[in-house]
Amino acid sequence: MKAIQLATYGIAALQLKEVPLPSMGEQEVLVRTTAPSLQYLDLILVENSSEFHIPLPFIPVSEGVGVVENVGSRVSRWKKGDRVLIPFIPRWEAGQTSPYHNALRTGMQTPGTLAAFTVQPEHTLVRAPENLSDEEAAGLPVAGLTAWTSLVNQANIKAGQTILVQGSGGVSLFALQIAKALGLKVLATTGSKEKEQQLIALGADAVINYREYPEWSHEVKRLNKGVGVEVTLDVAGRDTIRQSILSVKEHGFVGLIGMLSGAELSINVLPLIMNYIRLQGYSVGNAHDLAALVQAIDKNNIRPVVDSIYPVEQTQEAFNRLKSGKAFGKIVITF
Repeated sequence: MKAIQLATYGIAALQLKEVPLPSMGEQEVLVRTTAPSLQYLDLILVENSSEFHIPLPFIPVSEGVGVVENVGSRVSRWKKGDRVLIPFIPRWEAGQTSPYHNALRTGMQTPGTLAAFTVQPEHTLVRAPENLSDEEAAGLPVAGLTAWTSLVNQANIKAGQTILVQGSGGVSLFALQIAKALGLKVLATTGSKEKEQQLIALGADAVINYREYPEWSHEVKRLNKGVGVEVTLDVAGRDTIRQSILSVKEHGFVGLIGMLSGAELSINVLPLIMNYIRLQGYSVGNAHDLAALVQAIDKNNIRPVVDSIYPVEQTQEAFNRLKSGKAFGKIVITF
């Protein structure tokens, strides 16, 4: 089968190769990949810019959508032709995560979605939403699910609250759309004049340009009647965590979901203690959570934002687009 394989680290090393078709067990499903979707974690792994040190060679990318090609002899839930979302944590069906679940992640310990076929467990595949194309659905298993579980399961958002989303990456835009669908007010940040208008068009109630307001927590409070928001999702880490903490009100929720500016944090704990703020790290959710997200996507006709689509032969160009920081929404690759 065709796959993008990395033999050495770096975007220039992403090469289209012929590799063996994976073998399938009796309770497993062979999925033909139609649309992988890129996230910042994939760039970190490809460039080896953190401490993951994925053994080479490997097939990258953590999320995507596909079609069932074949099923094992004991599989009853799926049949050839079913459209499915490929799980990021293939062992995690329900409940809380554990070392057993975390030991295997797609595009890390197991081959990623930049392959024509992957083998998946029967019970953690989730049916793709009927209202979305493959390209629109490709970002649900990681970006969409991270936003959904962080907001709904962890922050326990409610209609009438205010949320602050940061930037225009996949998770942030999913968070904006989910929050609006559930009846929340949404403030957003960006460093781009063009993206200010795009965020408003997507449903943001107000947008703060962090280049104009480096201490943007003050502007957050000004726009929210003098008080902080109930929830924000911090996507950048080192350079934004202080402003994120200062942007939420008493008993507010700060979700740690990204590290665009660095993973090492230096924070003043006084605002956390004095304002009873909850700081929560989180990374995606389980198959039951993903099924709940799919239902919400379908019922509310939420259409995920796709920045651009590249054929698999232009994978390097897709990664360069991701690295540029210019994307608004998900970058998708098609087989």
